[in-house]
Amino acid sequence: MDGKILARVGAIGFVTFAITATAIELSRKDEPPLYRSVAAATETGADPLKTELRRCQQLGEAGTRDPACLQAWADNRDRFLKPSQALQTQPAPQAPGPHGQPQNPPAARDPAVNEAAPAIDSHTNEAR
Repeated sequence: MDGKILARVGAIGFVTFAITATAIELSRKDEPPLYRSVAAATETGADPLKTELRRCQQLGEAGTRDPACLQAWADNRDRFLKPSQALQTQPAPQAPGPHGQPQNPPAARDPAVNEAAPAIDSHTNEAR
């Protein structure tokens, strides 16, 4: 096949493809966006903390000086980071001692009983 004929066939194929793609794109209908805007999210918000956090987000840097924003951020942190009441009321488990009995916590031990005798350095006595 001659090079000119091959180039013409390629050009005709490209033009045909371009016309077909343009016709398909023009016949498409507009689809609704897959994301929600921030305004729509604040209108449907039933959670007042979430609404306040959105307002603070829109304030930008001024939100760091707004007392209501500081309180909202503290409440949001507490919601995730504060331990639950059930965990606070349970006593800490104690490891069993050498005879199978629970050991006393370190604060309840008598410091006079647990003091060790001073260590004698045997090297200093040998030098004399």
